[in-house]
Amino acid sequence: MTRVGVITFPGSLDDGDAARAVRRAGGEPVRLWHADHDLRGVDAVILPGGFSYGDYLRCGAIARFSPVMTELVSAARAGLPVLGICNGFQILCEAHLLPGALTRNAGLRFVSKDVRLRIENAGTPWTRQYAEGQEITVVLKSGQGGYVAGPAALAELGARGRVVARYAGGNPNGSAGDIAGICNQAGNVVGLMPHPEHAIDALTGPGTDGLGFFSSVLLSAARA
Repeated sequence: MTRVGVITFPGSLDDGDAARAVRRAGGEPVRLWHADHDLRGVDAVILPGGFSYGDYLRCGAIARFSPVMTELVSAARAGLPVLGICNGFQILCEAHLLPGALTRNAGLRFVSKDVRLRIENAGTPWTRQYAEGQEITVVLKSGQGGYVAGPAALAELGARGRVVARYAGGNPNGSAGDIAGICNQAGNVVGLMPHPEHAIDALTGPGTDGLGFFSSVLLSAARA
């Protein structure tokens, strides 16, 4: 069975939901702690949403220096599939695994709503269960979700197919180019601001559109 690590930082609050999504997709969630020095041989890792270290300094700025991140950065650069959701996206940017940064939402308001995304890159380990151009509905809940990057970085992301998802029903936070998620050059590291783990059950969320992120990485691990 594919083992997917879910890291808990002080202040994480969606780690349980991420673990549940992995289990619902058919994988085995492995709980990892921020002070761990070992990824325990997992096949992929999720950095969940929340407010790591209380979002002091900047969102993700302290979490980036956690012992577990030393192991994760090395593993990610060696090809380990990594998904950072919301605060996890912020941590990946702070750790320089992804370019750019996440800033305060346009209007300076916390946004909590269902949003439509358009999958732009269906070739990453986290999106292979989707079709390019497919629109899905997931949950957005963040106060600092506006993606920003320099003109050269934005041009490279677009030209190299590194924009994984864009907001399709209007831009809820002022992100440059309607960007909701990006990946690194190798495609194994993905940062996504909305929460797919909150859209895996028709009873408790806006359908099951988010489940594809988790079933995709299980399929990718099985092929590997």
